[in-house]
Amino acid sequence: MGQLMLQRLKLPGNFQGSVFIDKSSGERAVGCVTSSESVGGEVTGWCSRNLSHQHSDSHQLGLEPEHACVQPGDTVFILDGGPSCVRTWREEEERLRNKIRADHEKALEEAKEKLKKSREEIRAEIQTEKNKVVQEMKIREKKPLPAVPIPNLIGTHGGDPEDNDLREKRDKIKEMMKHAWDNYRIYGWGHNELRPIARKGHSTNIFGTSQMGATIVDALDTLYIMGLHDEFRDGQKWIENNLDFSVNSEVSVFEVNIRFIGGLLAAYYLSGEEIFKIKAVQLAEKLLPAFNTPTGIPWAMVNLKSGVGRNWGWASAGSSILAEFGTLHMEFVHLSYLTGNPIYYKKVMHIRKLLQRMDRPNGLYPNYLNPRTGRWGQYHTSVGGLGDSFYEYLLKAWLMSDKTDHEARKMYDDAIEAIEKHLIRKSRGGLTFIGEWKNGHLEKKMGHLACFAGGMFVLGADGSKMDKAGHYLELGAEIARTCHESYDRTALKLGPESFKFDGAVEAVAVRQAEKYYILRPEVIETYWYLWRFTHDPRYREWGWEAALAIEKYCRVSGGFSGVKDVYSSTPTHDDVQQSFFLAETLKYLYLLFSGDDLLPLDHWVFNTEAHPLPVLHLANTTLSRNPAVR
Repeated sequence: MGQLMLQRLKLPGNFQGSVFIDKSSGERAVGCVTSSESVGGEVTGWCSRNLSHQHSDSHQLGLEPEHACVQPGDTVFILDGGPSCVRTWREEEERLRNKIRADHEKALEEAKEKLKKSREEIRAEIQTEKNKVVQEMKIREKKPLPAVPIPNLIGTHGGDPEDNDLREKRDKIKEMMKHAWDNYRIYGWGHNELRPIARKGHSTNIFGTSQMGATIVDALDTLYIMGLHDEFRDGQKWIENNLDFSVNSEVSVFEVNIRFIGGLLAAYYLSGEEIFKIKAVQLAEKLLPAFNTPTGIPWAMVNLKSGVGRNWGWASAGSSILAEFGTLHMEFVHLSYLTGNPIYYKKVMHIRKLLQRMDRPNGLYPNYLNPRTGRWGQYHTSVGGLGDSFYEYLLKAWLMSDKTDHEARKMYDDAIEAIEKHLIRKSRGGLTFIGEWKNGHLEKKMGHLACFAGGMFVLGADGSKMDKAGHYLELGAEIARTCHESYDRTALKLGPESFKFDGAVEAVAVRQAEKYYILRPEVIETYWYLWRFTHDPRYREWGWEAALAIEKYCRVSGGFSGVKDVYSSTPTHDDVQQSFFLAETLKYLYLLFSGDDLLPLDHWVFNTEAHPLPVLHLANTTLSRNPAVR
């Protein structure tokens, strides 16, 4: 090779490297040097980066990380007449071979020793190791978390309406909450959910096989803001004495994050009780093994005891789901803030960086991503199920950062622009809806879950590109109207799971399997955001219509139940009181009839399970002392 010239280069990450350019060919190689001041510095390795061809004297070597200025599989050059290497590559190769041989021989010897022992001795050794792990976990759990100043919390109480009619409506919502909670307390205490007609506990596979008290954790912040403090204390005592995450149970990472971690963090911020923070961190540690995939995209499910993860069998070719791995940011940022441990922040930022590098068909994010290969699965895009809260969390990452996370805001703006172009349409009857992109065409069907988007568009109006705030306020209002129509066109005045816009059929469910209502909150959520930003009385009117319908058709003596057919005037109940009914539906109704000073939106951001988390005002000097936040 010809004469070498040294230049400085800032490489990705924290590595400060040097670039060496071969003047004779103009090629570039990255090298690690012990002295960056001169070419005479000792060279520990060279690797090619995007070279047009390979030199004849190159060798493919696998280097251990501590030696690596090159990565395993990179092309390594021996430079004739250049700076001398600390180790020749032949020596390094031989050292690695010897190490592998020694490790292999050691493993064989250990196996031979094991075979000499009796079955009882082997069992005793295994039990000793298990006990050691348990003790280490207990020590780690007892380790106190760092003292972190709580942000200046505004609007945790109050919101009392001056109008008597509004006060009566709000009191009615509070009574509905008490009816749901009291019956769960009697018939389902400690179970994840309640079967209000059978009057016993209920659970689904998202919570695994253990009874983790999902309704208790999910309902805590709603109880607190409604002033139901006796009920709140009952829930707190159960969590202190019974909530245990050291169970052999496979849970949904997404659901456990938004319901449990989100619920515990919100309860901590509202009440200041340390137990909620401690439990949130204990659970978060149990979720971290889900990220041990080739790409860092987490598995959908993880066993809380073993840490083994996997994906849903029905997901496209073993893919992870956009709305699941994309709905961790809010909670994980707060975990890093409260613990001083940046690992949670790094996990979610890694996901973001990976997504930024990927091509998106038509600018849209497909709902499926393979965590092994890092490639998209089926090209199916939805703002409803499978996609919804990913977009929500892009916007809310920006809001929660006190509007300083411009990267998240740009990703949100770009995504919404593509959604408007390809998914949002107006029906013949003038209703604006959000369809789904499937197999290269638009399916004119909108899910109840997608109705949250009306509130999202309004929440993101301020700060939108090209000063389109008015446009997004109008778009949010149009989505709210469409979703209200989906309720108004049923016998029960409750909305179906999904509804079509096909020919003469508009905002109506066609298939029997789509006619159910399971106490979902998304439409009421959008009414609340529209009310907060416009104070148009129609949103309170529509919310009250929904509350009356829930009271009339979903209330049973043992709590509240979903219904199987909203088009039947004599509906059959599904006998499930969902935990999100207490966490979201009743909370949004209560806030709808409260003053804006209760949980004001410039100080609080709601996670996708309606758990309020405070905005982290990073300019606040008390917060900026935390290295994780910095």
